[in-house]
Amino acid sequence: MTNPLYDALFAPHEGQDTVFLHLPDGSTVTHAGFLLKARQTANALTAFGVAPGDRVAVHVEKSPEALALYAACIMSGVVFLPLNTAYTAKELDYFVGDSGAALFVCDPAEAEAMAPIAGAAGARLLTLGGDGSGSLTDAVAGQGDDFAPVARGEDDLAALLYTSGTTGRSKGAMLTQRNLLSNARALVECWRFTERDVLLHALPIFHSHGLFVATNVMLLAGGAMIFLPKFDLETVLAKLPMATTMMGVPTFYTRLLDDPRFDRDLTAHMRLFISGSAPLLAETHRQFEARTGHRILERYGMTETSMNTSNPYDGDRRAGTVGFPLPGVEVRVCDPETRAELPVGETGMLHVRGPNVFKGYWQMPEKTREELQEDGWFLTGDLAKIDGDGYVTIVGRGKDLIISGGYNIYPKEIELFLDAQPGVKESAVIGAPHPDFGESVVAVLVPEAGTEIDLAAIEAAARADLAGFKRPRHVAVVDALPRNTMGKVQKAELRKTYEGVFRQKAG
Repeated sequence: MTNPLYDALFAPHEGQDTVFLHLPDGSTVTHAGFLLKARQTANALTAFGVAPGDRVAVHVEKSPEALALYAACIMSGVVFLPLNTAYTAKELDYFVGDSGAALFVCDPAEAEAMAPIAGAAGARLLTLGGDGSGSLTDAVAGQGDDFAPVARGEDDLAALLYTSGTTGRSKGAMLTQRNLLSNARALVECWRFTERDVLLHALPIFHSHGLFVATNVMLLAGGAMIFLPKFDLETVLAKLPMATTMMGVPTFYTRLLDDPRFDRDLTAHMRLFISGSAPLLAETHRQFEARTGHRILERYGMTETSMNTSNPYDGDRRAGTVGFPLPGVEVRVCDPETRAELPVGETGMLHVRGPNVFKGYWQMPEKTREELQEDGWFLTGDLAKIDGDGYVTIVGRGKDLIISGGYNIYPKEIELFLDAQPGVKESAVIGAPHPDFGESVVAVLVPEAGTEIDLAAIEAAARADLAGFKRPRHVAVVDALPRNTMGKVQKAELRKTYEGVFRQKAG
């Protein structure tokens, strides 16, 4: 029995002195050096009693050491649980406790605040800073450099990613070795990655996009990454001449287009620009092509499936569509009620089936049965249509999902928070178009009779309990929410009312 992810992503690079990571200060990390650190980290995990199948929750800044921790988890058969760095203590308490994490790694600056969370979950607490320092690093330094990868099967869990639920309770998507490896292989094939590629990597690695799409693809292809802690316009413009490819969210591309230095000459050597995690406006497509001569390749994925579809490498990359199913992946559009497949061109719920589809939701068998059918079809909750040429277009999202800057936001979670605030009778949360983030959060509040809502107090509470990307960027107070005859809030009407609110602010 082997370890499929280790065998495909890491084993081929053992002993290779080729560059894997280009760091912002000009230094580099070779494949061999990276894997040495990963083996030492795997030995540290074993020394701490972390066993195959255990969960390691990670709430740290992006760094080569954090990436080595991911590699170490794969080597040692441990389930990697990356957590958004914007999550608050309240949110982290749920994730660490629900996952039953054996180890919780956080930033040194938050160790005191995280200690009670780790204690309540029975998890050991270690630290790792964005500069590579911390108690985990200290422990790794004393470890040997030999480690025999733990045998794992294709159906064994490799990662656990939490995605918000419409009930307010987050769901842990269980991703197997097969899920991650099949997706990386399909993307390398479709996007033509080779060992000659250098990827400009400014994405976070707590998210599927930056970790499983960007990093796994480059490991499989054998190329290098310009490994930036975040998207900084000046740094990206300076490092772009070293790159051949770039993956980003729409915000990256709108910010580049805002700078006149980003032009055809600066991008002449580039092979491919890829966008995902949020819809890319057709206008951004047009501006980008006019400015650079490159047409952005847009694709579509989910936490539960990684990537599902992609516009073609060769052929028409159609703005507003997410292209065709990846190799080995099937998609269909079905009636949301009957689940019967619909004719070409009709809108319904998108179903996905393939080796990329997750194993189910962590400790949620009923939710798994609702969304993952016995025959392998996953009900995405996204509304879509497929045209006569086979291009998939996402036309809306079931469950009122908001995607802001690449992050999924479910309104129900924020509504539950707002409804609990003093003076709030009820609330409705919607997404409105935002020029940078694709969408952003709008909260519409109804006050209790005879009271006045303290918006400053609500803003302060949101800063304490909600991740930054979830906080409402516009709050409106109304006498009543629009409802239909059955009493259901008409969110479509609210979206029409507030669709221009962020354009007005920008203006």
